[in-house]
Amino acid sequence: MLPVNGFGMSAQLLHVVPRLPWIRSAGVFRPLSLFPFIMSRVTQILTAESPTSEMRPRAEVRAVPGKGLEGDRYFSGTGTFSPKSRNPDYEITFIEQEKIEKFARESNFPFTSRHTRRNIVTEGVSLNDLVGREFYVGEVRIRGIRLCEPCNYLAKISFPETLKGLVHKGGLRAQVLSEGLIRVGDTIRAAE
Repeated sequence: MLPVNGFGMSAQLLHVVPRLPWIRSAGVFRPLSLFPFIMSRVTQILTAESPTSEMRPRAEVRAVPGKGLEGDRYFSGTGTFSPKSRNPDYEITFIEQEKIEKFARESNFPFTSRHTRRNIVTEGVSLNDLVGREFYVGEVRIRGIRLCEPCNYLAKISFPETLKGLVHKGGLRAQVLSEGLIRVGDTIRAAE
């Protein structure tokens, strides 16, 4: 057994993993890919057929490179912000369950994952750390593109306070790199 420091890992490992995405579990920060027993996972999958459709929960969804998630408005090119030519950062969006719950608690609004209009709700992973990195959601390889900041449209259809309350907490825009199914409960892990 290696000695463990205050970060929950051995001093020998710290110098090897300074650039990996980190997650916080039970108050301890750990690198995402070295500790697979920490459950970073998908808690919910949501899609909407059109910009005005309600977000609907799904048990699984097919991810397709260059298009996004089958059944979602951006897959068909009909999303509110769908560009005329396909743009990789409109293929799939993520948000942390912990950020949704914190905003709801602090604002006293009945804010839920459906209000966010994001596709994949996660638990146990810092999505901000995945900007510019490749990772897997179940069997599907994903590349984090940029933060998915709250916009006026989100504020209009939910609560105006989301504009300030979710700054740098609104999730991640990402690109689908391999085709496959994403399921509720799938683990999220760094690409090797």
